Amino acid sequence: MNDMKKEQEREELHRAIWAIADNLRGAVDGWDFKNYVLGTMFYRYISENLTAYINKGEIEAGNTDFDYAKLSDEEAEEARADLVQEKGFFILPSELFCNVRARAMLDDNLNETLDRVFNNIEESAKGGASENSFAGLFDDFDVNSNKLGSTVAKRNERLAKLLDGVAAMNLGSVKDHDIDAFGDAYEYLMTMYASNAGKSGGEFFTPADVSELLTRLGTVGKKTLNKVYDPACGSGSLLLKAVKILGKDAVTTGFYGQEINITTYNLCRINMFLHDIGFDKFDVACEDTLTNPQHWDDEPFELIVSNPPYSIKWAGDENPLLINDPRFSPAGVLAPKSKADLAFIMHSLSWLAPNGTAAIVCFPGVMYRGGAEQKIRQYLVDNNYVDCIIQLPSNLFFGTSIATCIMVMKKNKNDNKTLFIDASNECIKVTNNNKLTPENIERIVNTFANRKEIKHFSHLASYDEIVEKDYNLSVSTYVETEDTREKIDILKLNAEIEKIVAREDELRAAIRNIIREIEVRE
Repeated sequence: MNDMKKEQEREELHRAIWAIADNLRGAVDGWDFKNYVLGTMFYRYISENLTAYINKGEIEAGNTDFDYAKLSDEEAEEARADLVQEKGFFILPSELFCNVRARAMLDDNLNETLDRVFNNIEESAKGGASENSFAGLFDDFDVNSNKLGSTVAKRNERLAKLLDGVAAMNLGSVKDHDIDAFGDAYEYLMTMYASNAGKSGGEFFTPADVSELLTRLGTVGKKTLNKVYDPACGSGSLLLKAVKILGKDAVTTGFYGQEINITTYNLCRINMFLHDIGFDKFDVACEDTLTNPQHWDDEPFELIVSNPPYSIKWAGDENPLLINDPRFSPAGVLAPKSKADLAFIMHSLSWLAPNGTAAIVCFPGVMYRGGAEQKIRQYLVDNNYVDCIIQLPSNLFFGTSIATCIMVMKKNKNDNKTLFIDASNECIKVTNNNKLTPENIERIVNTFANRKEIKHFSHLASYDEIVEKDYNLSVSTYVETEDTREKIDILKLNAEIEKIVAREDELRAAIRNIIREIEVRE
Protein backbone atom coordinates (compact mmCIF):
# COMPACT_ATOMS: atom_id res chain seq x y z
CA MET A 1 0.00 0.00 0.00
CA ASN A 2 2.84 2.35 0.92
CA ASP A 3 4.41 1.90 -2.52
CA MET A 4 1.14 2.73 -4.19
CA LYS A 5 0.78 5.88 -2.11
CA LYS A 6 4.34 6.88 -2.99
CA GLU A 7 3.66 6.29 -6.68
CA GLN A 8 0.49 8.38 -6.43
CA GLU A 9 2.36 11.23 -4.76
CA ARG A 10 5.02 11.03 -7.44
CA GLU A 11 2.42 11.22 -10.21
CA GLU A 12 0.76 14.22 -8.57
CA LEU A 13 4.11 15.96 -8.18
CA HIS A 14 4.93 15.28 -11.84
CA ARG A 15 1.59 16.56 -13.05
CA ALA A 16 2.08 19.75 -11.01
CA ILE A 17 5.60 20.20 -12.42
CA TRP A 18 4.40 19.75 -15.99
CA ALA A 19 1.58 22.24 -15.39
CA ILE A 20 4.17 24.81 -14.23
CA ALA A 21 6.54 24.08 -17.13
CA ASP A 22 3.76 24.19 -19.70
CA ASN A 23 2.30 27.37 -18.26
CA LEU A 24 5.67 29.15 -18.24
CA ARG A 25 6.33 28.74 -21.93
CA GLY A 26 3.41 30.92 -23.06
CA ALA A 27 3.52 31.16 -26.84
CA VAL A 28 6.98 29.56 -27.16
CA ASP A 29 7.12 26.06 -28.64
CA GLY A 30 7.65 23.61 -25.77
CA TRP A 31 10.53 21.93 -27.56
CA ASP A 32 12.42 25.24 -27.75
CA PHE A 33 11.47 26.21 -24.23
CA LYS A 34 12.69 23.01 -22.56
CA ASN A 35 16.25 24.36 -22.38
CA TYR A 36 15.06 27.23 -20.18
CA VAL A 37 13.04 25.08 -17.76
CA LEU A 38 15.68 22.37 -17.50
CA GLY A 39 18.53 24.91 -17.29
CA THR A 40 16.76 26.74 -14.46
CA MET A 41 16.12 23.44 -12.66
CA PHE A 42 19.83 22.71 -12.92
CA TYR A 43 20.72 26.17 -11.58
CA ARG A 44 18.39 25.65 -8.63
CA TYR A 45 19.76 22.16 -8.00
CA ILE A 46 23.47 23.05 -7.93
CA SER A 47 22.75 26.11 -5.78
CA GLU A 48 20.90 24.00 -3.21
CA ASN A 49 23.35 21.13 -3.52
CA LEU A 50 26.35 23.38 -2.78
CA THR A 51 24.56 25.19 0.07
CA ALA A 52 23.52 21.91 1.71
CA TYR A 53 27.08 20.56 1.37
CA ILE A 54 28.67 23.64 3.01
CA ASN A 55 26.02 23.96 5.73
CA LYS A 56 26.39 20.30 6.68
CA GLY A 57 30.15 20.71 7.18
CA GLU A 58 29.70 23.85 9.30
CA ILE A 59 26.90 22.41 11.42
CA GLU A 60 28.97 19.25 12.07
CA ALA A 61 31.79 21.54 13.17
CA GLY A 62 29.46 23.06 15.78
CA ASN A 63 28.39 26.17 13.89
CA THR A 64 24.69 25.33 14.21
CA ASP A 65 23.17 28.60 12.96
CA PHE A 66 25.30 28.72 9.82
CA ASP A 67 23.62 29.35 6.42
CA TYR A 68 25.83 29.78 3.36
CA ALA A 69 23.07 31.70 1.54
CA LYS A 70 23.36 34.51 4.15
CA LEU A 71 27.16 34.73 4.05
CA SER A 72 28.92 37.71 2.42
CA ASP A 73 30.63 37.08 -0.92
CA GLU A 74 33.98 38.20 0.57
CA GLU A 75 33.86 35.57 3.33
CA ALA A 76 32.72 32.89 0.90
CA GLU A 77 35.64 33.57 -1.49
CA GLU A 78 38.04 32.05 1.05
CA ALA A 79 36.51 28.62 0.51
CA ARG A 80 36.48 28.78 -3.32
CA ALA A 81 39.59 26.67 -4.05
CA ASP A 82 38.61 23.86 -1.67
CA LEU A 83 35.04 23.73 -2.95
CA VAL A 84 36.08 23.60 -6.60
CA GLN A 85 38.30 20.66 -5.74
CA GLU A 86 35.58 18.82 -3.82
CA LYS A 87 32.42 19.75 -5.74
CA GLY A 88 33.88 20.75 -9.11
CA PHE A 89 32.30 24.25 -9.07
CA PHE A 90 31.70 27.31 -6.92
CA ILE A 91 28.83 29.81 -6.55
CA LEU A 92 29.01 33.04 -4.54
CA PRO A 93 26.19 33.46 -1.99
CA SER A 94 24.81 36.50 -3.87
CA GLU A 95 24.62 34.37 -7.03
CA LEU A 96 22.76 31.41 -5.54
CA PHE A 97 19.36 30.61 -7.08
CA CYS A 98 17.41 31.64 -3.95
CA ASN A 99 19.14 35.04 -3.71
CA VAL A 100 18.91 35.91 -7.42
CA ARG A 101 15.25 34.93 -7.35
CA ALA A 102 14.53 37.06 -4.25
CA ARG A 103 15.76 40.14 -6.15
CA ALA A 104 14.46 39.13 -9.60
CA MET A 105 11.30 41.25 -9.73
CA LEU A 106 13.29 44.39 -8.80
CA ASP A 107 16.24 43.62 -11.07
CA ASP A 108 15.93 45.63 -14.32
CA ASN A 109 18.99 43.83 -15.63
CA LEU A 110 17.93 40.28 -14.70
CA ASN A 111 19.00 38.98 -18.11
CA GLU A 112 22.53 40.31 -17.56
CA THR A 113 22.56 39.07 -13.96
CA LEU A 114 21.70 35.51 -15.03
CA ASP A 115 24.17 35.62 -17.89
CA ARG A 116 26.92 36.69 -15.47
CA VAL A 117 25.98 34.05 -12.88
CA PHE A 118 25.98 31.26 -15.48
CA ASN A 119 29.34 32.41 -16.83
CA ASN A 120 30.77 32.55 -13.33
CA ILE A 121 29.62 28.99 -12.56
CA GLU A 122 31.25 27.67 -15.76
CA GLU A 123 34.39 29.78 -15.14
CA SER A 124 34.72 28.46 -11.57
CA ALA A 125 35.50 24.99 -12.95
CA LYS A 126 38.12 26.24 -15.46
CA GLY A 127 41.55 24.77 -14.96
CA GLY A 128 40.21 22.15 -12.55
CA ALA A 129 39.47 18.44 -12.99
CA SER A 130 35.80 19.30 -13.53
CA GLU A 131 36.33 21.74 -16.42
CA ASN A 132 34.98 19.40 -19.12
CA SER A 133 31.88 18.66 -17.12
CA PHE A 134 30.93 22.34 -16.83
CA ALA A 135 32.27 23.99 -20.02
CA GLY A 136 29.44 25.46 -22.11
CA LEU A 137 26.74 23.92 -19.91
CA PHE A 138 24.51 26.99 -20.12
CA ASP A 139 25.09 27.68 -23.82
CA ASP A 140 21.50 26.86 -24.70
CA PHE A 141 20.10 29.21 -22.09
CA ASP A 142 19.94 32.39 -24.21
CA VAL A 143 18.77 35.18 -21.88
CA ASN A 144 18.44 37.61 -24.80
CA SER A 145 16.41 35.40 -27.13
CA ASN A 146 13.37 36.93 -28.82
CA LYS A 147 11.56 33.72 -27.92
CA LEU A 148 11.40 35.03 -24.37
CA GLY A 149 9.89 38.36 -25.44
CA SER A 150 10.37 41.22 -27.88
CA THR A 151 11.84 43.70 -25.38
CA VAL A 152 14.32 43.42 -22.50
CA ALA A 153 11.54 44.23 -20.03
CA LYS A 154 9.32 41.45 -21.39
CA ARG A 155 12.21 39.00 -21.40
CA ASN A 156 13.10 39.83 -17.82
CA GLU A 157 9.49 39.40 -16.77
CA ARG A 158 9.52 35.93 -18.35
CA LEU A 159 12.87 35.09 -16.69
CA ALA A 160 11.55 36.14 -13.26
CA LYS A 161 8.47 33.95 -13.80
CA LEU A 162 10.78 31.10 -14.76
CA LEU A 163 12.72 31.42 -11.49
CA ASP A 164 9.46 31.55 -9.51
CA GLY A 165 7.99 28.60 -11.41
CA VAL A 166 11.01 26.36 -10.86
CA ALA A 167 11.16 27.45 -7.19
CA ALA A 168 7.51 26.39 -6.87
CA MET A 169 8.33 22.87 -8.07
CA ASN A 170 8.00 20.82 -4.93
CA LEU A 171 11.32 18.96 -5.19
CA GLY A 172 12.04 18.64 -1.50
CA SER A 173 15.39 19.06 0.13
CA VAL A 174 18.56 18.14 -1.75
CA LYS A 175 19.75 16.46 1.46
CA ASP A 176 16.93 13.93 1.26
CA HIS A 177 18.56 11.56 -1.21
CA ASP A 178 16.02 8.90 -0.46
CA ILE A 179 13.90 10.29 -3.27
CA ASP A 180 15.77 11.31 -6.35
CA ALA A 181 13.22 14.10 -6.90
CA PHE A 182 15.29 16.36 -9.16
CA GLY A 183 16.52 13.56 -11.42
CA ASP A 184 13.08 12.01 -11.43
CA ALA A 185 11.36 15.27 -12.37
CA TYR A 186 13.96 15.87 -15.09
CA GLU A 187 13.25 12.45 -16.63
CA TYR A 188 9.53 13.09 -16.49
CA LEU A 189 9.83 16.51 -18.16
CA MET A 190 12.06 15.03 -20.85
CA THR A 191 9.43 12.36 -21.55
CA MET A 192 6.71 15.00 -21.80
CA TYR A 193 8.73 17.25 -24.08
CA ALA A 194 9.73 14.33 -26.29
CA SER A 195 6.21 12.93 -26.58
CA ASN A 196 4.82 16.35 -27.46
CA ALA A 197 7.57 17.09 -29.96
CA GLY A 198 7.00 13.92 -32.01
CA LYS A 199 9.80 13.22 -34.47
CA SER A 200 12.37 15.69 -33.13
CA GLY A 201 11.86 14.41 -29.58
CA GLY A 202 12.11 10.76 -30.53
CA GLU A 203 15.59 11.24 -31.90
CA PHE A 204 17.27 11.67 -28.58
CA PHE A 205 15.01 10.11 -26.01
CA THR A 206 14.50 6.43 -25.24
CA PRO A 207 11.29 5.84 -23.26
CA ALA A 208 11.81 4.58 -19.70
CA ASP A 209 10.29 1.13 -20.36
CA VAL A 210 12.66 0.38 -23.25
CA SER A 211 15.64 1.74 -21.25
CA GLU A 212 14.69 -0.53 -18.38
CA LEU A 213 14.49 -3.58 -20.66
CA LEU A 214 17.89 -2.89 -22.27
CA THR A 215 19.58 -2.40 -18.90
CA ARG A 216 17.95 -5.46 -17.36
CA LEU A 217 19.12 -7.57 -20.31
CA GLY A 218 22.65 -6.19 -19.93
CA THR A 219 22.89 -6.78 -16.19
CA VAL A 220 21.47 -10.31 -15.77
CA GLY A 221 23.33 -11.99 -12.92
CA LYS A 222 25.37 -8.88 -12.04
CA LYS A 223 25.40 -6.90 -8.80
CA THR A 224 28.09 -4.40 -9.84
CA LEU A 225 29.64 -3.09 -13.07
CA ASN A 226 32.82 -1.23 -13.84
CA LYS A 227 31.35 1.23 -16.32
CA VAL A 228 28.32 1.92 -18.47
CA TYR A 229 28.70 3.24 -22.01
CA ASP A 230 26.32 4.56 -24.68
CA PRO A 231 27.82 5.48 -28.07
CA ALA A 232 24.76 7.63 -28.94
CA CYS A 233 23.79 8.77 -25.48
CA GLY A 234 21.27 11.54 -26.22
CA SER A 235 20.11 13.08 -22.96
CA GLY A 236 21.75 10.28 -20.95
CA SER A 237 18.68 8.64 -19.45
CA LEU A 238 19.68 5.21 -20.69
CA LEU A 239 23.12 5.53 -19.07
CA LEU A 240 21.52 6.26 -15.71
CA LYS A 241 19.14 3.28 -15.74
CA ALA A 242 21.84 1.06 -14.20
CA VAL A 243 21.68 3.20 -11.04
CA LYS A 244 17.93 2.69 -10.86
CA ILE A 245 18.19 -1.06 -11.38
CA LEU A 246 21.38 -2.00 -9.49
CA GLY A 247 21.67 0.87 -6.99
CA LYS A 248 23.76 4.01 -6.58
CA ASP A 249 27.11 2.38 -5.86
CA ALA A 250 26.81 -0.52 -8.28
CA VAL A 251 28.57 1.34 -11.11
CA THR A 252 32.08 1.52 -9.69
CA THR A 253 33.97 3.65 -12.22
CA GLY A 254 31.27 5.66 -13.92
CA PHE A 255 29.19 6.66 -16.92
CA TYR A 256 30.57 7.24 -20.40
CA GLY A 257 28.87 8.43 -23.53
CA GLN A 258 29.14 10.31 -26.77
CA GLU A 259 26.56 12.58 -28.38
CA ILE A 260 26.81 14.54 -31.63
CA ASN A 261 24.16 17.20 -30.95
CA ILE A 262 25.49 19.96 -28.70
CA THR A 263 22.14 20.89 -27.11
CA THR A 264 21.42 17.27 -26.29
CA TYR A 265 24.99 16.86 -24.99
CA ASN A 266 24.38 19.74 -22.55
CA LEU A 267 21.10 18.16 -21.44
CA CYS A 268 22.97 14.90 -20.86
CA ARG A 269 25.55 16.49 -18.57
CA ILE A 270 22.80 18.32 -16.67
CA ASN A 271 20.99 14.97 -16.31
CA MET A 272 24.11 13.49 -14.69
CA PHE A 273 24.34 16.30 -12.12
CA LEU A 274 20.62 16.16 -11.32
CA HIS A 275 21.02 12.45 -10.54
CA ASP A 276 23.83 13.35 -8.14
CA ILE A 277 26.55 11.80 -10.29
CA GLY A 278 29.79 13.62 -9.38
CA PHE A 279 31.83 15.32 -12.11
CA ASP A 280 34.54 12.67 -11.64
CA LYS A 281 32.08 9.81 -12.26
CA PHE A 282 30.99 10.69 -15.79
CA ASP A 283 32.74 11.39 -19.07
CA VAL A 284 30.44 12.50 -21.87
CA ALA A 285 31.87 13.83 -25.12
CA CYS A 286 30.36 15.87 -27.96
CA GLU A 287 31.70 14.35 -31.19
CA ASP A 288 30.71 11.98 -34.00
CA THR A 289 31.13 8.51 -32.47
CA LEU A 290 31.65 6.71 -35.79
CA THR A 291 34.38 8.93 -37.22
CA ASN A 292 35.80 10.53 -34.09
CA PRO A 293 35.36 8.23 -31.08
CA GLN A 294 36.40 9.76 -27.77
CA HIS A 295 37.09 6.83 -25.46
CA TRP A 296 39.89 4.95 -27.23
CA ASP A 297 42.11 5.02 -24.16
CA ASP A 298 39.57 3.83 -21.64
CA GLU A 299 39.25 0.29 -20.37
CA PRO A 300 36.55 -1.66 -22.25
CA PHE A 301 33.01 -1.32 -20.91
CA GLU A 302 31.13 -3.99 -19.01
CA LEU A 303 27.71 -2.66 -19.97
CA ILE A 304 26.87 -1.00 -23.27
CA VAL A 305 23.28 0.10 -23.81
CA SER A 306 22.16 2.18 -26.75
CA ASN A 307 19.39 3.29 -29.05
CA PRO A 308 21.44 4.73 -31.94
CA PRO A 309 19.77 6.76 -34.73
CA TYR A 310 18.19 4.49 -37.36
CA SER A 311 19.72 4.25 -40.83
CA ILE A 312 21.57 7.56 -40.84
CA LYS A 313 24.17 8.43 -43.48
CA TRP A 314 27.86 8.22 -42.61
CA ALA A 315 31.22 8.45 -44.41
CA GLY A 316 31.56 4.66 -44.88
CA ASP A 317 33.90 3.66 -47.71
CA GLU A 318 34.20 7.29 -48.86
CA ASN A 319 36.68 7.67 -46.02
CA PRO A 320 39.66 5.41 -46.87
CA LEU A 321 40.81 5.38 -43.23
CA LEU A 322 37.70 3.68 -41.90
CA ILE A 323 38.27 0.22 -43.43
CA ASN A 324 41.56 0.05 -41.49
CA ASP A 325 39.96 1.32 -38.29
CA PRO A 326 40.34 -1.51 -35.74
CA ARG A 327 36.65 -1.13 -34.82
CA PHE A 328 35.42 -1.89 -38.34
CA SER A 329 38.24 -3.79 -40.07
CA PRO A 330 37.55 -7.22 -38.50
CA ALA A 331 34.34 -7.60 -40.57
CA GLY A 332 36.29 -6.86 -43.77
CA VAL A 333 33.54 -4.53 -44.98
CA LEU A 334 31.95 -1.26 -43.83
CA ALA A 335 28.27 -0.60 -43.21
CA PRO A 336 26.67 1.06 -46.27
CA LYS A 337 27.05 4.86 -46.56
CA SER A 338 23.28 5.34 -46.35
CA LYS A 339 22.81 3.01 -43.37
CA ALA A 340 25.21 3.40 -40.44
CA ASP A 341 23.29 0.99 -38.14
CA LEU A 342 25.82 -1.83 -38.19
CA ALA A 343 28.71 0.61 -37.81
CA PHE A 344 27.27 1.40 -34.36
CA ILE A 345 27.08 -2.35 -33.68
CA MET A 346 30.73 -2.90 -34.71
CA HIS A 347 31.85 0.13 -32.70
CA SER A 348 30.04 -1.14 -29.60
CA LEU A 349 31.45 -4.64 -29.97
CA SER A 350 34.95 -3.17 -30.19
CA TRP A 351 34.45 -1.20 -26.94
CA LEU A 352 32.88 -4.17 -25.08
CA ALA A 353 34.71 -5.85 -22.18
CA PRO A 354 35.32 -9.64 -22.38
CA ASN A 355 32.87 -10.19 -19.49
CA GLY A 356 30.42 -7.52 -20.74
CA THR A 357 27.07 -7.37 -22.46
CA ALA A 358 25.87 -4.92 -25.12
CA ALA A 359 22.12 -4.44 -25.66
CA ILE A 360 21.35 -2.24 -28.65
CA VAL A 361 18.10 -1.21 -30.32
CA CYS A 362 18.25 -1.85 -34.08
CA PHE A 363 16.28 -0.94 -37.16
CA PRO A 364 14.70 -4.22 -38.38
CA GLY A 365 16.20 -4.01 -41.90
CA VAL A 366 19.73 -4.68 -40.62
CA MET A 367 18.65 -8.19 -39.64
CA TYR A 368 17.81 -9.39 -43.17
CA ARG A 369 19.20 -7.04 -45.86
CA GLY A 370 21.90 -8.43 -48.19
CA GLY A 371 25.18 -6.89 -49.33
CA ALA A 372 27.64 -5.45 -46.83
CA GLU A 373 25.14 -5.80 -43.98
CA GLN A 374 24.87 -9.55 -44.57
CA LYS A 375 28.68 -9.82 -44.51
CA ILE A 376 28.83 -7.97 -41.17
CA ARG A 377 26.13 -10.29 -39.74
CA GLN A 378 28.16 -13.25 -40.96
CA TYR A 379 31.23 -11.92 -39.12
CA LEU A 380 29.19 -11.49 -35.91
CA VAL A 381 27.63 -14.97 -36.11
CA ASP A 382 30.80 -16.80 -37.21
CA ASN A 383 32.62 -15.32 -34.21
CA ASN A 384 29.75 -16.17 -31.87
CA TYR A 385 29.10 -12.62 -30.67
CA VAL A 386 25.30 -12.61 -31.13
CA ASP A 387 23.65 -13.80 -27.94
CA CYS A 388 20.02 -12.89 -28.56
CA ILE A 389 17.72 -11.03 -30.96
CA ILE A 390 14.41 -9.70 -29.61
CA GLN A 391 11.58 -8.46 -31.78
CA LEU A 392 9.82 -5.56 -30.04
CA PRO A 393 6.26 -4.27 -30.51
CA SER A 394 5.67 -1.36 -32.89
CA ASN A 395 4.98 2.17 -31.67
CA LEU A 396 7.19 2.10 -28.54
CA PHE A 397 9.17 5.21 -29.44
CA PHE A 398 8.23 8.85 -29.86
CA GLY A 399 8.18 10.03 -33.45
CA THR A 400 8.30 6.63 -35.15
CA SER A 401 5.86 3.77 -35.28
CA ILE A 402 8.22 1.07 -36.59
CA ALA A 403 8.70 -2.20 -34.74
CA THR A 404 12.36 -2.28 -33.74
CA CYS A 405 14.49 -5.13 -32.39
CA ILE A 406 17.23 -5.51 -29.81
CA MET A 407 20.55 -7.19 -30.50
CA VAL A 408 22.33 -8.52 -27.42
CA MET A 409 26.04 -9.22 -27.90
CA LYS A 410 28.59 -10.98 -25.70
CA LYS A 411 32.23 -11.91 -26.23
CA ASN A 412 32.39 -14.98 -23.98
CA LYS A 413 29.27 -17.01 -24.59
CA ASN A 414 28.76 -20.43 -23.01
CA ASP A 415 27.28 -21.96 -26.18
CA ASN A 416 27.29 -21.18 -29.89
CA LYS A 417 23.54 -20.78 -30.18
CA THR A 418 21.49 -17.60 -30.63
CA LEU A 419 18.20 -17.05 -28.85
CA PHE A 420 15.36 -15.43 -30.79
CA ILE A 421 12.44 -13.90 -28.87
CA ASP A 422 9.25 -12.67 -30.48
CA ALA A 423 8.01 -10.01 -28.05
CA SER A 424 5.94 -8.18 -30.67
CA ASN A 425 2.77 -8.61 -28.58
CA GLU A 426 4.34 -7.96 -25.17
CA CYS A 427 2.82 -4.52 -24.56
CA ILE A 428 -0.25 -2.53 -23.62
CA LYS A 429 -1.69 0.41 -25.54
CA VAL A 430 -1.47 3.79 -23.81
CA THR A 431 -3.07 6.63 -25.81
CA ASN A 432 -1.31 6.48 -29.21
CA ASN A 433 1.76 4.55 -28.10
CA ASN A 434 2.47 1.02 -26.96
CA LYS A 435 4.19 0.51 -23.63
CA LEU A 436 6.05 -2.38 -22.00
CA THR A 437 4.60 -3.21 -18.59
CA PRO A 438 6.79 -4.59 -15.77
CA GLU A 439 5.23 -8.01 -16.55
CA ASN A 440 6.19 -7.74 -20.24
CA ILE A 441 9.76 -6.82 -19.28
CA GLU A 442 9.89 -9.67 -16.74
CA ARG A 443 8.77 -12.25 -19.29
CA ILE A 444 11.33 -11.12 -21.88
CA VAL A 445 14.21 -10.95 -19.36
CA ASN A 446 13.35 -14.35 -17.84
CA THR A 447 13.23 -16.03 -21.23
CA PHE A 448 16.54 -14.37 -22.09
CA ALA A 449 18.25 -15.27 -18.80
CA ASN A 450 17.18 -18.93 -18.95
CA ARG A 451 17.67 -19.25 -22.72
CA LYS A 452 14.24 -20.85 -22.77
CA GLU A 453 12.52 -22.35 -25.78
CA ILE A 454 8.81 -21.38 -25.66
CA LYS A 455 6.45 -22.33 -28.46
CA HIS A 456 5.49 -19.29 -30.57
CA PHE A 457 7.60 -17.03 -28.34
CA SER A 458 11.27 -18.03 -28.42
CA HIS A 459 13.66 -20.34 -30.22
CA LEU A 460 17.29 -21.24 -29.49
CA ALA A 461 18.87 -21.56 -32.93
CA SER A 462 22.07 -23.46 -33.59
CA TYR A 463 24.92 -21.96 -35.58
CA ASP A 464 24.18 -24.31 -38.50
CA GLU A 465 20.56 -23.22 -38.56
CA ILE A 466 21.58 -19.58 -38.98
CA VAL A 467 24.13 -20.41 -41.69
CA GLU A 468 21.43 -22.41 -43.48
CA LYS A 469 19.22 -19.30 -43.42
CA ASP A 470 22.01 -17.22 -45.01
CA TYR A 471 22.75 -15.34 -41.79
CA ASN A 472 19.27 -13.87 -41.68
CA LEU A 473 18.69 -12.75 -38.06
CA SER A 474 15.02 -11.75 -38.27
CA VAL A 475 13.05 -13.23 -35.39
CA SER A 476 10.15 -14.19 -37.70
CA THR A 477 12.53 -16.53 -39.57
CA TYR A 478 13.02 -18.63 -36.42
CA VAL A 479 9.93 -18.20 -34.22
CA GLU A 480 6.72 -19.48 -35.74
CA THR A 481 3.82 -17.18 -34.98
CA GLU A 482 0.75 -18.76 -33.46
CA ASP A 483 -2.14 -19.25 -35.84
CA THR A 484 -4.97 -17.58 -33.98
CA ARG A 485 -7.50 -18.12 -36.74
CA GLU A 486 -10.52 -20.16 -35.80
CA LYS A 487 -10.34 -23.81 -36.82
CA ILE A 488 -13.27 -24.77 -39.05
CA ASP A 489 -15.02 -28.16 -39.29
CA ILE A 490 -15.81 -28.37 -42.99
CA LEU A 491 -18.44 -31.17 -42.71
CA LYS A 492 -20.31 -29.25 -40.05
CA LEU A 493 -20.15 -26.11 -42.16
CA ASN A 494 -21.54 -27.91 -45.23
CA ALA A 495 -24.44 -29.28 -43.21
CA GLU A 496 -25.22 -25.79 -41.93
CA ILE A 497 -25.12 -24.35 -45.46
CA GLU A 498 -27.54 -27.05 -46.63
CA LYS A 499 -29.95 -26.08 -43.84
CA ILE A 500 -29.70 -22.40 -44.78
CA VAL A 501 -30.35 -23.15 -48.46
CA ALA A 502 -33.43 -25.27 -47.57
CA ARG A 503 -34.73 -22.49 -45.32
CA GLU A 504 -34.16 -19.94 -48.11
CA ASP A 505 -36.30 -22.04 -50.44
CA GLU A 506 -39.10 -22.13 -47.85
CA LEU A 507 -38.98 -18.37 -47.39
CA ARG A 508 -38.99 -17.75 -51.14
CA ALA A 509 -42.06 -20.00 -51.54
CA ALA A 510 -43.82 -18.13 -48.70
CA ILE A 511 -43.04 -14.75 -50.30
CA ARG A 512 -44.31 -16.02 -53.68
CA ASN A 513 -47.60 -17.09 -51.99
CA ILE A 514 -48.04 -13.66 -50.35
CA ILE A 515 -47.46 -11.89 -53.69
CA ARG A 516 -49.93 -14.22 -55.42
CA GLU A 517 -52.59 -13.46 -52.78
CA ILE A 518 -52.05 -9.71 -53.18
CA GLU A 519 -52.36 -10.02 -56.97
CA VAL A 520 -55.62 -12.09 -56.67
CA ARG A 521 -57.13 -9.42 -54.33
CA GLU A 522 -56.29 -6.66 -56.77
